[in-house]
Amino acid sequence: MAAETILVIGGSGFVGGHVVNRLAAIGHRVIVPTRRPVVANPLKLLPTVELVDCDVNRPGVLARLVERASAVINLVGILNESRTATFARAHVELPRSIVAACVSAGVRRLVHMSALNADPQGPSRYLRSKGECEALIKASGLDWTIFQPSVIFGREDRFLNLFAKLLRFAPVLPLAGADVRFQPVYVADVAECMVRALTLDATIGEKYALCGPQVYTLRELVRYVGSLAGSSPPIIALSPALARIQAIVLEHLPGALMSRDNLASMTKDSVCECAFPAIFGIAPQRLETIAPDYLGSAALRSHYDLYRVRGGR
Repeated sequence: MAAETILVIGGSGFVGGHVVNRLAAIGHRVIVPTRRPVVANPLKLLPTVELVDCDVNRPGVLARLVERASAVINLVGILNESRTATFARAHVELPRSIVAACVSAGVRRLVHMSALNADPQGPSRYLRSKGECEALIKASGLDWTIFQPSVIFGREDRFLNLFAKLLRFAPVLPLAGADVRFQPVYVADVAECMVRALTLDATIGEKYALCGPQVYTLRELVRYVGSLAGSSPPIIALSPALARIQAIVLEHLPGALMSRDNLASMTKDSVCECAFPAIFGIAPQRLETIAPDYLGSAALRSHYDLYRVRGGR
């Protein structure tokens, strides 16, 4: 594939940073719209990446951006809602606008990141909105490819890192959904699949579930994180009723560590019923190969020292 201009919406996020870096590494020009240029500053170091300070939800913005691109990758997603960021807006209205902009500009190639268990009839608003989005993309007439990853891990993840921080300070960890199964997939593997899809015509009109090589219960994941962080307080598995009470409390606290909608999503295991897609030529990385580098006690102390420096302490 010759060098082209790829518009990456959500390119300043966790997965986005890996996708943008990979695209730039193979010579593509990349446009990354962002409302928080400071967060995306590391991408400025990449010579073929252009950061555009804008809000893609504003009228006309997407149309102008898409006109400059030959393909679009959409990575926008939220796990919790706020007054201004809702599942409907992030997962349905924005993708609908992206599709309309692509159709208007004649840009046919769209790669979209959804989620495992996305379903218009799913158990949570999150999964239903993801499923609704998939339906509108499939009906778009574009050359689309959809990816459905399980929980994604990597140095900047908000999942395992969150438990690592909690385990360092909690004498006991009450855990909702302790027996829910996950099949974590490495962020670099997800990014590589999305980038390779741009050059593989056989992926057009296809949907791919992405999972790592190993299945864990949430309890097992938390215990493993604790073993790396050097802190293993007792884990108390909560009943469904207590888990709901915990979610109600946490969703009203700063940071929204858990919500009732998250809990509803966890009524379904986040595991793949198939092997990693062979078409991408990737052997997915094991959690045990990657996680010690960023969850080990020395790594966590390094992160903490960095936070102290940033905070002027």
